[in-house]
Amino acid sequence: MRLYNTLTRDIEKIPHQNGLVRMYLCGVTVYDKSHIGHARTIIIIDLLNRLLRSMGFKVTFVQNFTDVDDKIIKKAEEEASSPEEIAHKFILQYQQDFDRLNVLQAAKYPKATDNIAEMTNMIDKLLENGHAYLTTNGIYFRVNSFPEYGKLSRKTLKDLVAGARIEVDYSKEHPLDFALWKFTSSKPFYTSPWGTGRPGWHIECSAMVEKYLGNTIEIHSGGNDLIFPHHENEIAQSESYSNQPFAKLWLHCGMVTFNNEKMSKSVGNIITVENALANWGGNIIRLFCYSVHYSKPLDYRIDVLDELKHTWNTIENCGWELRSVRGTHTAEELDGIRELSRKSLEEFEMALENDLNSSLALKAFLEFVTLINKMALSNGISKEVATVAGSTYHKIMDLLGLKLIEISDEEVQEVTDMISKRDQLRAERKYEESDEIRTTLFEKYSVELMDRAEGSFWKKIEKCSL
Repeated sequence: MRLYNTLTRDIEKIPHQNGLVRMYLCGVTVYDKSHIGHARTIIIIDLLNRLLRSMGFKVTFVQNFTDVDDKIIKKAEEEASSPEEIAHKFILQYQQDFDRLNVLQAAKYPKATDNIAEMTNMIDKLLENGHAYLTTNGIYFRVNSFPEYGKLSRKTLKDLVAGARIEVDYSKEHPLDFALWKFTSSKPFYTSPWGTGRPGWHIECSAMVEKYLGNTIEIHSGGNDLIFPHHENEIAQSESYSNQPFAKLWLHCGMVTFNNEKMSKSVGNIITVENALANWGGNIIRLFCYSVHYSKPLDYRIDVLDELKHTWNTIENCGWELRSVRGTHTAEELDGIRELSRKSLEEFEMALENDLNSSLALKAFLEFVTLINKMALSNGISKEVATVAGSTYHKIMDLLGLKLIEISDEEVQEVTDMISKRDQLRAERKYEESDEIRTTLFEKYSVELMDRAEGSFWKKIEKCSL
């Protein structure tokens, strides 16, 4: 298993400590609904999490919530609410959205406000060892005290100053020095040895990584917009604090655009996860995120998503075909299915193990399900074939985080009985009544029918607005 490391600019073997991989993802600032850009990063990290676990690694995954921020405070003022209520509301929204995207739960979801003491302890040590200094406005990290500053973004201090949008503060020693603690008496504020205030953004993640995962972790991840300043600053303060490497491998995901334009609230082209789920469903969104290599930009286009509806339909049909056991196969045909299943899984896993090449992995899976669907149409699926092919199908589905809609045994019986009645009505040429049953099956059970010579094939689908 190899991944591209932003820090070294090389593809490297997965770092681990006796089989343990500690992984941290910079989470969302909870002042609004999560958008499709957040979804892409989290789905890619979920894919990595699933793959590592399937390979036998023990993964400890932590993802934070930034719940103290000027944007949260502004939102609370706009809604005549409190920052705590705003943060709580959007954390719940986040959890609902990403449950529907079938994202595995992290080991911890720490909130910044629950770790203020850890932040002030870290700041205190940075002050003691000369890496931070006190001003009238707050406490700042001294970038000149960390000779390797810029090693992640591969830029010098001069380059970074020229390219950065820096808040002017004449109390700072250097334009790139960043706030560890900001003095304020406006609510919300927190106590510290130096006075009331709020933590800087960057210190939050450093403190939570150190608390929940340790001084050195195996993988740190996020969108590539976080490389500078957020991740660069995390490295500087964390390594100055511990005198140890902060993260062995840095994984960054490309941005999601809309019709090749940057998503922006001012332009009005932000696609929320809630909206994307309503229009496409969780499986198609995941396929969308896999359609381009994680490091490249991904454009949100309706025609691409429409095409992925057909892709999901092919995958979905295969799953339901494997449940609909009928037909027989020779020993030779069964051997062919065994070889197809083995080869398909091997190609799929090799693609993912090579820097998470999800589009190539998806291609191998689609070739597999297409062949199984053709077999089902021509001869049906025997129990033996369903067992062999089903093992590969379900392993790949689990790794990709794709999920067929569940249906209870009681619903299966009700649907089966209604289909039998419909088949009888069709045999009697009572097509209007049989169409009414088709409509009821779709509206009540989300069941879609496909009529075949040997009878009706059916599947339960996820209803979306598009």
